[in-house]
Amino acid sequence: MTDCMGFVRMRWALMTVLAASFMALAASPGWGQDAAAEPAPAAAEAAPAEAAPAEAAAPVDPIAALTAQTTKLAVGIDTIWVMVCGMLVFFMNLGFGCVESGFCRAKNCVNILSKNFIVFAVCTLGYWLIGWDLMFGAGDGELIGNSGAFMAQGADNSPAQATLGYEGVYGSIAWATVPLWCKFFFQLVFAGTAATIVSGSVAERIKYHSFIAFSFILVTVIYPVTGHWVWGFGYLGAKWNFWDFAGCTAVHSVGGWAALTGAIILGPRLGKYGPGGKVNAIPGHNMMAAFIGCLVLWFGWFGFNPGSTFSIAADGGSMAALVAVNTNLSAALATITSTITAWILLGKPDYGMTLNGCLAGLVGITASAYFTSPMCSAIIGAVSGVLVVVSVMAIDRLGVDDPVGAISVHLVNGIWGTLCVGLFTTTDLSATAITGGPAAGLFFGGGTKQLIAQLVGIGMVGAYVLITSTIAWLVIKAVFGLRVGKEEELEGLDLGEHGNEAYHGFVMQTEGH
Repeated sequence: MTDCMGFVRMRWALMTVLAASFMALAASPGWGQDAAAEPAPAAAEAAPAEAAPAEAAAPVDPIAALTAQTTKLAVGIDTIWVMVCGMLVFFMNLGFGCVESGFCRAKNCVNILSKNFIVFAVCTLGYWLIGWDLMFGAGDGELIGNSGAFMAQGADNSPAQATLGYEGVYGSIAWATVPLWCKFFFQLVFAGTAATIVSGSVAERIKYHSFIAFSFILVTVIYPVTGHWVWGFGYLGAKWNFWDFAGCTAVHSVGGWAALTGAIILGPRLGKYGPGGKVNAIPGHNMMAAFIGCLVLWFGWFGFNPGSTFSIAADGGSMAALVAVNTNLSAALATITSTITAWILLGKPDYGMTLNGCLAGLVGITASAYFTSPMCSAIIGAVSGVLVVVSVMAIDRLGVDDPVGAISVHLVNGIWGTLCVGLFTTTDLSATAITGGPAAGLFFGGGTKQLIAQLVGIGMVGAYVLITSTIAWLVIKAVFGLRVGKEEELEGLDLGEHGNEAYHGFVMQTEGH
C-alpha cells in the first residue's frame, strides 16, 4: 500500500527546491555564457541581411517540467523496486524445489524437481490468459472481477493513480504507481507460489500430468476468484474491510486448502502407516538440499513481503524497511521456538522441524507485516514456531500424509497470520487515503471489529477452495487418474514418470547403512 499524501508532499518539496535552484542560476549574470559564446565574425557576415529573425520558441514552464521529470523518476524507482522484488519471489521456486526434494526420497527427486520447474510455466500461461482479469478486473464488492478482456488487455493508463487520473478496468490495483506489466509480473509470481505449495503435500505418489492439470485449474478459476475478494476490492475487501498485506490467506491458505484436499483424496504413501494406524517416519534423503532451499525461501521473502509495498519513492523506503525487519524477526523467533518445541516433544531438536519453523514464521507475519510493530512480529513468529510442530504431529496422527509439512506451514500458519491482523494491528488505518487499511487490532484498543472481518475471510476462502479444489481433484481422478500404480510408487516416480534418475551411478544405500 502507498501513503498517497506523503508521496505528494515529498514530490512538491523536491520540485520546490529544484525550481528555486534553477531560477537562481538563470538569474545569475554569467550563467550560460560558456555555452553560448558570441558567433565568429565570418559567420556573422555570411548571414543574409534580409533573413527574418527566427520565431521565438514558447517559454518552458520550469515547474511543469520539474513536475513531469520528478514523476518519471519516482515511477522508475518504484518500478525497479517491484520488478526486483518480483524476481526474488520467482527465485523462491528454487527454494521450494530444494526443500521438497530434500524432505522426500532420492527415487522421487527428478519428479519433484520437474514439478517445481514446470508449475511456474503452467501458472504463467493460465494467469496470463484469464487469471489476472478475473482477479483485478472491475467489480467492487463483487465475487468475481470482470475486465471485459483476456490476457491482461483491458483498458488501463497505469502508472496513473486511483483518484489522481487513473482510467481503466483494473482500478482495484490502481493505488500502485507502477506500469501495468510491472503489476502483472509481481502478481504472477505470487500465483505461482500458491500452486507450488500444493506440490509438497501430494509428493511421491501423484501422476505428473494430473498435477499439471490441477495447477492450471488452480491459477485460472480458484486462486483468482478468492484473490479478487481480498486484493481486487471484491466482496471481502469492500464489504468487510478484510485485510491481508502480502498473502497469508490470498496465497498461502489457498495453496494450503488445496494441498489438504489433494493429500486426503490421494491417500497416504505406501508404508506411511502401520497396523493400528501407527505413524511411520519416512526420512528425507538430502537435508543439505532442504537447508539450501529454506535459506533461499528466507531470502526470497524479502521480496515477497517488502515488495508488496509497491513503492519506495513515496516515503523514502521506510515502509519497506519496517516490513523487512518484521519479516526477519518473525522468521528468527519461529526458528528458535520450533527447535525448542521439537526438542521437548520429540526428545531431540529435529532439523526438519527447525526448517519448517522458519517457514512458518515467514508465513505467519505475511498478512500483518506492515500493520504491526517489531515487538509484535517477534510474538507472531514465536507462536508460529510452536504451531507448526504441533500441527505436523497432529496431521500425521489424523491419517493425512503430508511429506513436507506444507499444510502445517502454509494453511495452519496462514490462518494464524490472518487472525494476527485483527489482533496486532497497532493503529487504525481504515481512513487512509486511496488505499484504506485495517482497523486497530484487539490488543491495541480496536475491539473485535477487525478480528471478526478476518474470521469471515478465513471462512469464506476456506469454504470456496475446499469445494472447488475437491471437485477439481475428483474430476482429474475420473478423467486421467490421480495416483501412480503400486509398483511405480515402490520403484520411484523418477523412472516410472520420467525415465531419469537424479543420482545415476551413485550407490545410495549399502548393507549396514
